[in-house]
Amino acid sequence: MRNRLAGAVAAALAMAAAAGTVQAQDNERPERLLGKPNLNGIWQALNTAYWNLEAHSAEQLEDFWQMGAIAAIPAGQSVVREGKIPYKPEALKQREENRKSWPEADPEAKCYMPGIPRATYMPFPFQIFQGEGDILMVYPFASTNRVINMVEHQEAVVDTWMGYSNGRWEGDTLVVETTGFNGQQWLDRAGNFHSNQLKVTERFTLRTPYHIWYEATLEDPVTYERPWTIEMMLYRIIDPNFQLLEHKCVPFADMLLYHDLLLPQEQQPQN
Repeated sequence: MRNRLAGAVAAALAMAAAAGTVQAQDNERPERLLGKPNLNGIWQALNTAYWNLEAHSAEQLEDFWQMGAIAAIPAGQSVVREGKIPYKPEALKQREENRKSWPEADPEAKCYMPGIPRATYMPFPFQIFQGEGDILMVYPFASTNRVINMVEHQEAVVDTWMGYSNGRWEGDTLVVETTGFNGQQWLDRAGNFHSNQLKVTERFTLRTPYHIWYEATLEDPVTYERPWTIEMMLYRIIDPNFQLLEHKCVPFADMLLYHDLLLPQEQQPQN
């Protein structure tokens, strides 16, 4: 009994010391670069927003039953500040159709670039490169990147998967406005989507050297009744040996996109 008590006390002291270390880290002042918060580093969202931005229960993926518990959607809390995405009635019907056609219809499955804000909370880390001028953000999935234009702001010339981003500092918060989307993006694997009229306003606030508070407000009068906001914490990866590795997914999508052409002749569908 005495040994158990001593062990419990030792464990409690260790936990208290660890908590004190964490608190000390949280109280550290973020580094600054040329007078602005230094966002340089590798960051990652640790949530299930990539499955569904709204609250969702754990769920079996019936079409992948051979994989057992591996092929299951993990439960998650909503990252939508308003709780639910305020779809217009027709757009909500389209969201439900998207869900029925997952995964084939999901641009992620086809290895298209994820768009904004989806690139931020995919299950991959991403890297921020900040210097004197424009800011570069690099994402592993589909070798995606985007430039945050900090100096020369302009409207998007053409619609693209990642849109066109203009940035500015509001105090210690990096504010990025992105437009010029092609309207083919999804926001997650649950079929949430937008049109090519989307405008995304992101806010990156460095709270500690290890935490960015991320907000993204989506405005799309074609799809939503009103603007709405997602919010989440981004965590710095501090492993000194960590590297950002590209996820070149094109070969993995070939069978999905071109299965009629890639199947052996005897397995190809007959007209």
